[in-house]
Amino acid sequence: MDTYIPYGKQHIIQDDIDAVVEVLKSDFITQGPCVPRFEDAMANYCHAKFAVAVNSATSALHLACRALGLGEGDWLWTTPITFVASANCALYCGAKVDFVDIDPRTYNMSIKSLEEKLERAEKAGTLPNVLVAVHLCGQSCEMEKIHSLGQKYGFRIIEDASHAVGGRYQGEPVGNCRYSDITVFSFHPVKIITTAEGGMALTNQSDLAEKMELLRSHGITRAPDLMTHEADGPWYYQQIELGYNYRMTELQAALGFSQMMRLDEYVSRRHFLANKYGELLDCFPLNLPWQHPDSYSAFHLFVIRLQLDRIGLSHRQVFEKLRESGIGVNLHYIPIHTQPYYQSMGFEIGDYPQAETYYSEALSLPMFPMLTEEQLEQISSILEDVLLRG
Repeated sequence: MDTYIPYGKQHIIQDDIDAVVEVLKSDFITQGPCVPRFEDAMANYCHAKFAVAVNSATSALHLACRALGLGEGDWLWTTPITFVASANCALYCGAKVDFVDIDPRTYNMSIKSLEEKLERAEKAGTLPNVLVAVHLCGQSCEMEKIHSLGQKYGFRIIEDASHAVGGRYQGEPVGNCRYSDITVFSFHPVKIITTAEGGMALTNQSDLAEKMELLRSHGITRAPDLMTHEADGPWYYQQIELGYNYRMTELQAALGFSQMMRLDEYVSRRHFLANKYGELLDCFPLNLPWQHPDSYSAFHLFVIRLQLDRIGLSHRQVFEKLRESGIGVNLHYIPIHTQPYYQSMGFEIGDYPQAETYYSEALSLPMFPMLTEEQLEQISSILEDVLLRG
């Protein structure tokens, strides 16, 4: 077997290493100048007013929900095809979760299904307070339409853009929050750029940024205007909220800032690889990713859907044969409503048929900037052998 090809992989160069070493030699390895520098760089890149760096995108989602006031008895809606964090963030706040089925072409939230569900929810008195729109694989949801529905039905909007840093929607950067209250990014190693672990929340609303900044660090403030009385001295701080230890370190921020210098290059390379995949796999019994004309995907993932009626193998057999042949395929994602924890809440198989059909056919092929054309040929050859010869 040739060298194993993973589905995703970070790319670390000497500049990244030097940036982290410089921090290690400095006076600050946490809560120093690198975090605000990284925040400012990302806010400027995305054309957003504020950015709040945290230790993971999961933490950013939680802070976003808290900042928007999501709480006991409220509803958060999201898509079933995402990582569980997109829904769990509601449960952390004591709120309830529901899902909207996916569009069979983009695999993002279906606008038609959302409209229909909102009409029913308005009559039943169960409208969402917050909607989390997940940009699966790096392709933006139809945010203008979602925003319009938010205005009509009164819900707030979080963009879970964990896959989409460096992507664009309607020609503008994902993260500018034109059609949302808060956008969340992930910097996990397999994402577009990495801070090892880390995330960020962007917003154009100062009150939301201030709330998230407060909550990420135990709910503690040194700002005189937020305190209940004059400070006892220069050492003084007050806890005014029940917050969390969600801070990003200087080491992570230094790595993230260094990686940002290559963000556009990484996304451009992913598009090149996606186009090459399209050429190589065009005649295979599978469906290639469809791209909405309003979206310029970051291509975090390259998801194919098997045409199982034309293949003499099951979904699992294809997956296992590719893995055995050294191709590190993966599956993003298992529909959240089929997880035991969520089924204990009353969700059942059959609730979201498009999501379930997607799950029965989808595979994520390797996609990372340093993937070579030779490796693409290897993937294509093995895939052809598995799909056409069994």
